[in-house]
Parts: sequence; structure tokens; C-alpha cells
Amino acid sequence: MSSGHGVTADLPGLEELRGDCARMAPHWVAPPRNAPAPVPPSRIHGVTIPSSSVRLIADMSEYGD
Repeated sequence: MSSGHGVTADLPGLEELRGDCARMAPHWVAPPRNAPAPVPPSRIHGVTIPSSSVRLIADMSEYGD
């Protein structure tokens, strides 16, 4: 049976869909995230920045362009 909006009467309703989702949700539990510990600047070495990038950043306004 059609309601005139392209939806038939035999399709599941919102309540049934919500119930299906609630039953399925425990199967989709994401593992807890472990945030990485911050690295102190003294441990960062071997990073080089090209002089063209330094000039680009130096010429930008304080809030970016």
C-alpha cells in the first residue's frame, strides 16, 4: 500500500529501526583510545625545515593568510 510519498506501509517504522540499532550497538563497541604521550622538544632532533618554508611562515600574518 502506498501513501503517495513513495513509502509503502510494509516498510519498518522508525521505532523498529531504533530498536534494531539498539540491539546491534553492543557489537560495535570501539576500543578505548590511548592518546600518545607528548614528546619533549629535547627528544626531537634531526628535523630540518627548508629555508623557503621558513620564509613563507615568517612572511605570514600572525593569524595566517
